[in-house]
Amino acid sequence: MFQLHHETHEDMWEIEALYDLCFAPGREALSSYRLREGVAPVSELCLVARDSDQILGGAIRVWPVQVETHKALLIGPIAVHPTRQGEGLGAIMIQNVLDKAGASGWSRAMLVGDLPFYKRFGFFRLTGVAMPPPTNPERVLGVSIEQDAWNGISGPVQRMA
Repeated sequence: MFQLHHETHEDMWEIEALYDLCFAPGREALSSYRLREGVAPVSELCLVARDSDQILGGAIRVWPVQVETHKALLIGPIAVHPTRQGEGLGAIMIQNVLDKAGASGWSRAMLVGDLPFYKRFGFFRLTGVAMPPPTNPERVLGVSIEQDAWNGISGPVQRMA
């Protein structure tokens, strides 16, 4: 069984090692990382999952972004240790973040990912919302935490100032 905790400064190196293990080399060159540079994450939504022996099983980070003047959450990276994949840990972390985001007053969230996996959480393809290149537009997904929160929103995704 895993317990979710807020990420702390002491977790940083372990989380970075997990991301290095789970993602391809050069992950920091992805366009989503440009939106994160120089911006503090939404700390109350950045979580780690540890088992009863305090071994890190997963981590999720969340960042503020904006599309035109509309604030949104950029979820990711999300990683589950390869030895713990298939246990539902990623789903637990994602749903927890969405629940906490709604309780904190956020109305919309987005990520770059595969729709077949994320649609179970309510994500859909965002048409007209553009991540910095070279992001595949088919993988730009959003979820309305408040009903219809993405309606009428389009434009480039930008870093929060």
